[in-house]
Amino acid sequence: MGYVRQEAPFWFKVTVVALLIWALAGCYACAQQWRLGAEALGTPSGYDRALFARLPTWYDLVYAFAVGSGLLGALALVSRAKLARPLYALSILGIVVQFGWLFTATDIVAVKGALAVIPFPILILATAIGGFVISGRARRRGWIR
Repeated sequence: MGYVRQEAPFWFKVTVVALLIWALAGCYACAQQWRLGAEALGTPSGYDRALFARLPTWYDLVYAFAVGSGLLGALALVSRAKLARPLYALSILGIVVQFGWLFTATDIVAVKGALAVIPFPILILATAIGGFVISGRARRRGWIR
């Protein structure tokens, strides 16, 4: 007998759409940073310009990897594919590398203050972890295959 996919609940469908919109916004922000550099912040300070000027090339690649794998994870959830979970794991890895380096190799926290720079990366990481957890739950419940 073949595998029968279970109908996903409404909350799951809404969450998947929200994760997709979040991922698209992340990809847009990444593209803007690649295109504009510090100017993507609006009116950057002298510190922001100097920070962006000294970011290593691999930093932008890790950023693209993190948001790209997050977008692919969200698209996998939309298409109800089990590949969503490993894609979210890759996104989490990219986020940890990206912000881990930023917070340990630069003086951004000392200059701007922890409350100014740490909450949004925590939200980004929490959202990726949420996608990872939800994709696992969806797999166990038969909502994705």
